Amino acid sequence: MSDIFHEVEEDVRRERLEKLWKQYGDYVIAAVAVVVVGVAGYKLWQHYEAQQIAKASVAFTAAAQMAQAGKNAEAAQAFARIVQKAPSGYAAAAKLAEADALLASGKSSDAVALYRTIAEKDKADLGDLARMRAAWATADTASRSDLQALLAPLLDPKSTWRFMAQEIIAYVDYRSGRLKAAQSEYETLAVEPEASAALHQRAAAMASLIRAGGGRDYGTVPPPKPADANAQKGNTPQ
Repeated sequence: MSDIFHEVEEDVRRERLEKLWKQYGDYVIAAVAVVVVGVAGYKLWQHYEAQQIAKASVAFTAAAQMAQAGKNAEAAQAFARIVQKAPSGYAAAAKLAEADALLASGKSSDAVALYRTIAEKDKADLGDLARMRAAWATADTASRSDLQALLAPLLDPKSTWRFMAQEIIAYVDYRSGRLKAAQSEYETLAVEPEASAALHQRAAAMASLIRAGGGRDYGTVPPPKPADANAQKGNTPQ
């Protein structure tokens, strides 16, 4: 008797499944197709991304070799092309390298403009590095207030770049003749426990230079005596 009930249950279950399949089968097939297509598309995208990264790597290496060979103008153009076509990571690095190449080729205004663009768009380490490079590139020409505004995010006590940013401000004070302020700033940096050993050395050297009188005007070198008239004419005395 139990076998009969079991067969009846199987028939009922089969009938229900057939009704469900007739009602929803097309949707199930469509859903499976979407999953299959999605997986295939993802695999194709991964392959494409890998190809693009490989191409960007080769192009970046070639551009970097140009820069190392002193072909900075050509390198800047090569990096600019990478920015347009490469995946985001390589594009960001190429933009910074493009600015470096522009600076090395003598196009400082273009380089600084690009550094500033990177600094405004990238709020992470790449943007901070671009901000530092823009500051050093203009340290001999920009006003102290302009440099302070540019370096403001890096001068924050929580910034890992704060000591290097302070070094730039100390240099600007030295350059501008504010020697007491510069000496004090360099002396502080020279013993700052969280600053790097290289910065300690640079700051100590600058503080020592200022203490020894570096930066003061000691007068001018007298002009050379006029050469003998005969020598100027290229004649030799008889």
